[in-house]
Amino acid sequence: MYERALVSRLTKTRRSILLLGPRQVGKSTLLTSLKPDISLNLASPAVFHDYVTQPERLESELRAAAPGVRTVMIDEVQRVPALLDAVQTLVDERRGRFRFLLSGSSARKLRRGQANLLPGRVHLHYLHPLLARELGRDFDLERVLAHGTLPGIYAEPDQTVRAQDLRAYVDAYLREEIQAEALVRNLGGYARLLDLTAAASGTILNLNALSQDAGIAYETARRYMEVLEDTLLVFRIPAWSGSDRASLLGHPKIYFFDLGVRNALLRRPLDRCLEDERGLLLEHFIAHELFRRVGTLWPELALSHYRTRHGSEVDFVMEVGREVWAVEVKSSRRVSRSMLRGLRAFAERAGRVHRSIVVFLGPRRQRIEEVEVLPVMDFLDEMPS
Repeated sequence: MYERALVSRLTKTRRSILLLGPRQVGKSTLLTSLKPDISLNLASPAVFHDYVTQPERLESELRAAAPGVRTVMIDEVQRVPALLDAVQTLVDERRGRFRFLLSGSSARKLRRGQANLLPGRVHLHYLHPLLARELGRDFDLERVLAHGTLPGIYAEPDQTVRAQDLRAYVDAYLREEIQAEALVRNLGGYARLLDLTAAASGTILNLNALSQDAGIAYETARRYMEVLEDTLLVFRIPAWSGSDRASLLGHPKIYFFDLGVRNALLRRPLDRCLEDERGLLLEHFIAHELFRRVGTLWPELALSHYRTRHGSEVDFVMEVGREVWAVEVKSSRRVSRSMLRGLRAFAERAGRVHRSIVVFLGPRRQRIEEVEVLPVMDFLDEMPS
């Protein structure tokens, strides 16, 4: 089992937590490692039936619990949102008596069920697929670019089985469960939008074009995209909002949450990454590494991208406290001055760039003018986790 960076932070507090993340990222494993005294898995049909018919049962059971029962884990809590009312009552009435460890894979189901999200009572955290640092010695960039970093899939030693597991994840979860989540009537339109979103991953989001290509109405496409975001399967990196916005593109970039899932959706070969996609996939990988740190692991970080209407761009703008870092990703082993045009243009516009960085596949650090050129792992070693 891989040690998750989030664990050390969660063990330092007695506050109750709600942990959200896509399926199979390891939420149950992480919460179980915190050694709950009682565990309820609402993915179990029997457990689900018990509590969906009598959500008040949780409150009566815990009022009768022995003094040694302190930590209560509820997995897939979005399946019975009414349980959160019982959690609030117990947290408010018996401060310090119970610590609740709650997990969920769909913020949409919680909202749709008018769930009480316990503001001020429960700390919200997100769990994503594995970081490179969490993989430790098992980290293999080529494997990550092809198979992604879902823990159970990455840990599978057999490459063929890993590929089969990824395709099963796509077919059983993305195409069926998310389809049900969206209350989809136009199955073909949903399937086409899903594939088109995977193909557009890493680019500027143009929902109008996606809806036209999928053959569905714009509002339908917007709703499907909202479902994918609420179930944490895609995320947006917003456009940098600096000065002189008239010449900037204001649309976000969209990314799938895992490279292996993206590749399986697009029916790419899963034993290797295609050479003509290496640059795109490497940028995806860095996007994942940065986005997965936003919030708990790196609360000072705000992440955006930069692109002008004239085509000047920088892959990532990192605002760390009062500092601004500009980051370009290059899938080459050499970096030339001609590759630095976007960084120079951004530095001139922003006027306050503290670090300009190129992440590349070469073996050693370099410095070209004011730009730091860092091998992938050197860059990641500077990131907190």
